[in-house]
Amino acid sequence: MMRCHFIQHAHFETPGSLRSWAENKKMEIKIYHPYQGDDLPTVAHQEPVIFLGGPQSAREYQQYDYLEQEVVFIKHLIQHKHPVLGICLGAQLIGQSLGANTERSPEKEVGVFPLTLTPEGKTHPYLKDFPRSFDVMHWHYDMPGLPFGAKVLAQSQGCPRQIIEFAPHILGLQCHFEATKAWLADLEQYANTDLQPSKFTQTKEELQQIDFNEMNSLLAKLLDKWLLG
Repeated sequence: MMRCHFIQHAHFETPGSLRSWAENKKMEIKIYHPYQGDDLPTVAHQEPVIFLGGPQSAREYQQYDYLEQEVVFIKHLIQHKHPVLGICLGAQLIGQSLGANTERSPEKEVGVFPLTLTPEGKTHPYLKDFPRSFDVMHWHYDMPGLPFGAKVLAQSQGCPRQIIEFAPHILGLQCHFEATKAWLADLEQYANTDLQPSKFTQTKEELQQIDFNEMNSLLAKLLDKWLLG
């Protein structure tokens, strides 16, 4: 059975709907917690590795031994042509592994705001059947650096780098398609200081009204194409 490897960076930032996607693909789910001392996995040919978000800043990743190890690990995965997906912090670590430093996003975004496909995104095989604009969850201050050859496929009003193809099968999502009600409840509990008001921060009342089904469905559609290449 093919395994799907999740690298988790905090107990409260879980795979969300990514777990359902992997289960529907009949993959064995393996979750690793390097911040608790877990070793990084040994990955078989074509097995996907998904680096989740977390409260750490990739702009300061060298302060964390395990994040330094992850950056080296990502380089190894890319060199050996494994499918790699990074979400939020995970996307930023992919950029770091390719020599592009993480940057502050023009705006903090916490809540559901629309993404718009770029010209490259509109014609990209992963996204050409997507709406030109669609809502998705956000919870971030930073954004990935852009190494040479990377393609920005979608952006938001508050952040110009939301979906990034770093290389074939190497995909970064600054946003959180994987969010669910349970995922949101964990973030509200353990990252509640991020809810301080800003231009692109929704209130708890607004967050409670979110229907995650459509963004979860779009994620599954995107990942099906990513995994198949």
